[in-house]
Amino acid sequence: MVEIQPIEMSEIAKTKQFVVVGIPAFNEEQTIARVILEAQKFSDKVIVCDDGSIDYTAKIAESLGADVVRHEKNGGYGASIKSLFVRAQELNVDVFVTLDADGQHEPNEIPTVIKPILDGEADVVIGSRFVDKKGTAEMPLYRQLGARLITKMVNGSAKNGITDSQSGFRAYSHNALDRLTFFEDGMGASVEILLKANKSDLRIVEVPSTCKYNTSNGNTSTEHPLTHAMGVVFLLIRLIVEERPLLFLGVPSLLCLLIGVGFGIWMLQVYELRKIIETNIALASIGFILIGFFLLSTAITLYAITRISEKFGKREE
Repeated sequence: MVEIQPIEMSEIAKTKQFVVVGIPAFNEEQTIARVILEAQKFSDKVIVCDDGSIDYTAKIAESLGADVVRHEKNGGYGASIKSLFVRAQELNVDVFVTLDADGQHEPNEIPTVIKPILDGEADVVIGSRFVDKKGTAEMPLYRQLGARLITKMVNGSAKNGITDSQSGFRAYSHNALDRLTFFEDGMGASVEILLKANKSDLRIVEVPSTCKYNTSNGNTSTEHPLTHAMGVVFLLIRLIVEERPLLFLGVPSLLCLLIGVGFGIWMLQVYELRKIIETNIALASIGFILIGFFLLSTAITLYAITRISEKFGKREE
């Protein structure tokens, strides 16, 4: 974590950087107006992704001068962030900020979040709720535990240790926008972006931020916390396996093959002594060998796909 001194909007203007705020929104008519108006004070433009809302979210955003990207159907948090990234790239922004539409994040903290990018010290900045105790003052204990667990898993597979992998209050440099591609449509997009940022050697910095959980719409998430957490954990496991298939699939495959061969030798020894084939031992041997070959073939396939993707990525760069 880097200690950051807040800056005023006048200082942002002096940098002549094109700062844009992106807001993913789904049925947030009660809070979207305040968030947009506050965000406009610290940015040159506000983009709202209306993710299939059935209320007046999009109309309110348009009436306040926001650039609205519409989804006909609800696609999820990740789908909204992808659309916002695409629009930001089209606008050729210098600094892109994302924050939630439900009022959890304080738009007046935008200058603090973007300062490391303006100073050339970071490509991705996270407004962390765990840098100091103020950020978790209103955060329910079960959310704290879930967020910390997921963050530990992310840190276990990434180079740079962070404190808050689930924060949606972030800033991205022009370079980060150009280099980051992700595919997850759900809440797991937050994790996927960080893993891709680490893989791309982008500089990640955290700054303290506050978070409100008693917002006026009475609900800070459209997804059950347990469902959210399990979905993110499974996504993280999948991404880790895809990143290092020979380690996470190849090693278990060899272990299964050895166990299967061991059962096979045992079966042959029993046959030598008793002239009968023990069905259970034979089935165990066949089962472990088949599982081993399946895991090994999957590991080799994923490894080949990863290498090909990396080569094409380097060529494009």
